[in-house]
Amino acid sequence: MFSKKMLIVVVLIVLFFFNMTILNVTSKRDTASPTWAGRVFIYVVDPFQRAAIHSIRFVRSIWEDYFYLVTVAKENKRLRSELGRCDEQINRYREMEHFNTRLREFLRFKKQTNSEVLTAEVISKDASAWYKTIMIDKGLRDGVEKGAPVVVPQGIAGQVIDAMEKTSKVLLVIDRNSAVDGLVQRTRARGIVKGDAYGSCIFQYALRKEDIKPEDIIVSSGMDGIYPKGLRLGVVADVQNIRSGIFQEVRVVPFVDFEKLEEVLVVMHTPEEILEDLPVEPAGEDPFKR
Repeated sequence: MFSKKMLIVVVLIVLFFFNMTILNVTSKRDTASPTWAGRVFIYVVDPFQRAAIHSIRFVRSIWEDYFYLVTVAKENKRLRSELGRCDEQINRYREMEHFNTRLREFLRFKKQTNSEVLTAEVISKDASAWYKTIMIDKGLRDGVEKGAPVVVPQGIAGQVIDAMEKTSKVLLVIDRNSAVDGLVQRTRARGIVKGDAYGSCIFQYALRKEDIKPEDIIVSSGMDGIYPKGLRLGVVADVQNIRSGIFQEVRVVPFVDFEKLEEVLVVMHTPEEILEDLPVEPAGEDPFKR
């Protein structure tokens, strides 16, 4: 048998269609003077009719809002996708801008050299704390040889210690096994620039009688037979004159930012002086601000 809810629904449907029939019949008559039966029926059915109309409008509003929200969601997804593509494109433009800046510095450096140099990209770095080395994407087939100096526009980066067919290993000047014969640009005092355990360098074997002050520039002397004369190494950060001994303790901050090393120049041939008109002041970032 029918349940109470089903019975109520059937009654409402019957009343609704009966109401439509009465309205249709009475509309064909004189609307100005409806019958008493029609007025009673309209009075009884009117609440149900209003409820039905409101329900239909409510359902239609929800349906329209649903489709609107679906459309908005699709549009939002499309705009997010376009925004992602724009962000990626902006990032590529920024990378190109940084690369072009570095490239201009390399080209300017090449114009100042009397030597043939080869541009190489840094492809990996030694992750250990004991060795400071990098791998570059140029090797024997490109003419790179063991012992070749590696430089950047800011100064000396290191030396090739192993050359393979397509890649080479470079020992950085901040490694403790590295040593460069250097001199103070202002006074020509000589010493050996070696790496230390803190990512900087020390200027060893500088006599106590030599005039060395903070902010003095240290350049390669060319006396070691490896690095050409006049390449910048670093700037003096601290000088300590020890009472005992004949040497000073000089700490040097390299010009090269080895944490941001991405491209280098391998010196293929080494004349007596690789640079002409070397600027006294370091180019680029001030090493004291690191």
